Amino acid sequence: MMEYKNILVMVDPTKEEQPSLKRAVFLARSYGAKISVILCVYDLSYEMTSMLSQEERDSMRKVVLSQHEQWLNEVIADYSDVAMETTVAWHNRPFEAAIKQVLANKHDLLVKTTHRHDKLKSVIFTPTDWHLLRKSPCDVLLVKDHDWPVDGTIATAVNSVSEDSDHINLNAKVLQHAVDMSKVINANVKVINAYPGTPVNIAIEIPEFNSSEYNDSVKAHHDEKTKALAADFGIDATDCIVEEGLAEDVIPRISTELDAELVIIGTIGRTGFSAAFIGNTAEHVIDGINCDLLAVKPDGFECPVDED
Repeated sequence: MMEYKNILVMVDPTKEEQPSLKRAVFLARSYGAKISVILCVYDLSYEMTSMLSQEERDSMRKVVLSQHEQWLNEVIADYSDVAMETTVAWHNRPFEAAIKQVLANKHDLLVKTTHRHDKLKSVIFTPTDWHLLRKSPCDVLLVKDHDWPVDGTIATAVNSVSEDSDHINLNAKVLQHAVDMSKVINANVKVINAYPGTPVNIAIEIPEFNSSEYNDSVKAHHDEKTKALAADFGIDATDCIVEEGLAEDVIPRISTELDAELVIIGTIGRTGFSAAFIGNTAEHVIDGINCDLLAVKPDGFECPVDED
């Protein structure tokens, strides 16, 4: 059974409510896990005050860090029954500070509250969420302000027809996470699979091509594979949803229709030039769903961030 035992939570000092901490505490109580809380602080003005000596700048930073430490202790005071450690880090890239802590302390889950991003800014200035999805060596739970009711729904997305070994293994890991998590939060598991529609160019270039027959054949293939995959994890065929379209469109739409409280998806992770323009399915669905997203990392994932 999948269990999270060492959870890292990122908190936002600009917000009064901390949904990520609340969600992490729920999981910690369920799994008997310990929690580490990290708060990242940075103010460029403290680095650029040339009239002050390095010692004076260091002293000013220490005052700021001390103030945030006090605030953080007040935030966690309501959860005295859960073992927690706190860290206030001076860092201009919060995702990097968090990932370094994951690497150093072997955390198995990173929890962060996420908010809707401006689409243009998401392309030009990659948000912290995207960095975490791509680079975190452990699973990432992005939390939105959405309840986890009893007898709710977990929507899990798979690529059931893939013949790539990495995708096959990731499918299995995602479904195992979904089944195990459903027992913790008393939820029902739904399996979502999206399949591509008939290529327009084929229908145009080959007049005798029967697009309806082709479409039915593709759907039947995806339907059969999805139900077989779900059956391996004790999930009923009636809980499988196979629909035409792009995964980044189908997953948010179906999860909304189901009023899912959690979407679980596998993420291979991608870095470099291609990531800025392509991203991956997990990144594309973040802003399309109004519930939590658990991104499951494949076995053997190589983190591009250096621990040192």
